[in-house]
Amino acid sequence: MASEKNQRPVAVVVGVGPGLGAALAHRFSKEYAVAIVARRADYLKKLAGEIRTGGATILEVAADVADAGQIAAGFEQIEADLGPVEMMLYNAGSGTWGGVTEITPAQFESTWRTNAMGAFLCVKQVVDLMIARGHGTMIFTGATAGMKAGPRSAAFGPAKFALRGLAQSMARDLGPKGIHCAWVNIDGAIDIPGRQRAVQLTADQMLKPAAIAETYWHLAHQDRSAWTMELEVRPFTEKF
Repeated sequence: MASEKNQRPVAVVVGVGPGLGAALAHRFSKEYAVAIVARRADYLKKLAGEIRTGGATILEVAADVADAGQIAAGFEQIEADLGPVEMMLYNAGSGTWGGVTEITPAQFESTWRTNAMGAFLCVKQVVDLMIARGHGTMIFTGATAGMKAGPRSAAFGPAKFALRGLAQSMARDLGPKGIHCAWVNIDGAIDIPGRQRAVQLTADQMLKPAAIAETYWHLAHQDRSAWTMELEVRPFTEKF
């Protein structure tokens, strides 16, 4: 499942920042060769340097998930340098907050492209080889807005609903072909450096990135007799 250069199975983390994306890269690099994908080349270089100190194999791929050409080139690089992708974790997600009277068409489209279209573009880069091999895993980071959109989620909510719909369709289509597809509802704020002050929450009110990554690890390695398609994680103080 690897290339001549790399003997580990390959995992790709798409959408890597200092929160969950970085935690996923750290966790999966313990047993996988990991490619990290994001727009910020400077951050990717810094994170890759940190992970390599532990002896892991890590590849930085600077690409915009909403750009089909950049994504195609990025995955071509991943396969050439590391080998075919066994695990794809789609963690990209951002959006403009506001009600329908505030959100512009451009903001709505941009949010949809990052959260839903980008996921579709990444899936298209790996799905054929996964089907041919008869195995593979794809996990998508969702949000509560993809379950119940709030009044200021006029752009983000529909985008996350679309992502959830894609994951549901894929699970039904690809599961019988040996490919595990799952969607994770992150129900709460993630504890990112500097965020407590910005959102005025205590540590107990936020999800720890490393703890979420452990849940992704378990989800990614479930026996196929007991696969999970949808899963929620939230801090113990979160109301739901």
